[in-house]
Amino acid sequence: MLKTRIIPCVLLKDAQLVKSISFASFRTIGHIKTSAKIYNARNVDELIVLDIDKKMDLESLEDIANECFMPLTIGGGIKTLDDIRKVLNIGADKISINSTALVNVNFIKDAANAFGSSCVVCSIDVKKVNGEFKVFNEKVFDINPLDLALKYQDLGAGEILLTSIDKEGSNSGYDLELLDMFCDKLKIPLIINGGLSKPSDGVEAIKKGANALAGAYIFHFSQYTPNDIKNELLANNIPVRIV
Repeated sequence: MLKTRIIPCVLLKDAQLVKSISFASFRTIGHIKTSAKIYNARNVDELIVLDIDKKMDLESLEDIANECFMPLTIGGGIKTLDDIRKVLNIGADKISINSTALVNVNFIKDAANAFGSSCVVCSIDVKKVNGEFKVFNEKVFDINPLDLALKYQDLGAGEILLTSIDKEGSNSGYDLELLDMFCDKLKIPLIINGGLSKPSDGVEAIKKGANALAGAYIFHFSQYTPNDIKNELLANNIPVRIV
């Protein structure tokens, strides 16, 4: 069994790392270089940075990459294969694609063919509307998120980053109903994001089919550390990386 990864997922806005609530109410959580050093020391497995300004702030992103001694995924504003090349050249290991794939789904195939599926993470943001989960990207799309994830998988995506907008920044646990929809449906890893508040939330998510746990609030505004989460997973016979 693959080891469960613990992954901070943070937002880059105005050259600062920020945390949000439902992708609004932004709060600065630290300077780029300082935060990267803290993540290095805290036994996290990977780092995801999403540039919500979508300006491809390569200077700030390179500062993160230079300080990051773990796999790094960068997303936000990636529209072309040349954008991917630039992000990989500054030190990213993977790229996250969201908005562009909603406009041109074949961009996933082009990216996977050019750079390999292993570096292509497809990000899907989800909001519950009238009792149904729908894809959200600045507005609600009448798209089933599981159908979209399966399409991305078929086109060559290496992983899916699934974020619950309703849970994001809520500190109230992952959306287990959303995970139920995805459980055992994908052949590629599923990273769940939005709501992680305590170690037991991670156990519940893995039992519901997630392969990796992303979060931000818990790592900056709670008493819990990445090792606390890993120890809880180990206590429930879920393999993790320990150093």
